[in-house]
Amino acid sequence: MKTPAESAGLSFGVRAQLASAAAWSPNPKNPPLYLDLPTKDGVAQPDVIAKWAANSPLAFVDQYVGSLRQYRAIAIDVGDQDGLRAGAKKLHDILDTYGIANSFEIYSGTHTSAVADRIQNHVMPFFSKSLCFTKSCR
Repeated sequence: MKTPAESAGLSFGVRAQLASAAAWSPNPKNPPLYLDLPTKDGVAQPDVIAKWAANSPLAFVDQYVGSLRQYRAIAIDVGDQDGLRAGAKKLHDILDTYGIANSFEIYSGTHTSAVADRIQNHVMPFFSKSLCFTKSCR
């Protein structure tokens, strides 16, 4: 495994996998990155795979309906060429079924297309409109 400094030069896909592992399968006893990956020496690690599966929004959405209803806003966007498109649409449909307000947008491109534009022109305005920092809107 590479050190954190060496990881910066890795491809987006590898960095995304490392970020997922840091969030979903951290391991304080596994330096230098302190995480477990779904495979080790080419062998699947069922316990790690189970942790990752449990963190899928489609796996946990049903058990958090009450909490999701308390959100001020939920937005989902996905590229029309993104491998996550079907799952994102299914999550949107599940939220709709439960009557949980959400917005869903399919944009032109892949998972990483026009990231700067998406953040600047869609994500930040969404947060600006949806987040509240005063007592009057709670």
